[in-house]
Amino acid sequence: MDRILIQAVNNAPDAILISDREGIISYWNSGAEQMFGHTAAEAVGQSLDLIIPENLRGRHWDGYHRVMASGETKYKTGLLSSPGIRKDGSRVSLEFSMVLLHDEAGQLQGCASIMRDVTERWKKEKELKERLTVCESKLAGSPD
Repeated sequence: MDRILIQAVNNAPDAILISDREGIISYWNSGAEQMFGHTAAEAVGQSLDLIIPENLRGRHWDGYHRVMASGETKYKTGLLSSPGIRKDGSRVSLEFSMVLLHDEAGQLQGCASIMRDVTERWKKEKELKERLTVCESKLAGSPD
């Protein structure tokens, strides 16, 4: 079973990464390599800043350190949404879940994140909203 589980995690199309209490990446699967453009060798040992847009880092670290200090997250269920940044500097729209990781003694060691690229869906939704706004404006301006 361990071999099968390792294959599933290593080869998942979603990005799966593990970071320690300080936000240093300790695991980076092939899905993360494809999504962000960094190899595991480039990412492991680096800060999560590697994939966090600069303008969002303050907010991210405030929340991350709060979770690591308390051992609690309000995101136990459901998905988080956030932009990420690829190696080439382009942005990616992400949906992801977090799993808090504990050692045998129950001490919080860090977290795992499972991320999916939803950039294309986000673009389509934005386009549909813009089209809806145009249609609503035309209807509001037309005589009955």
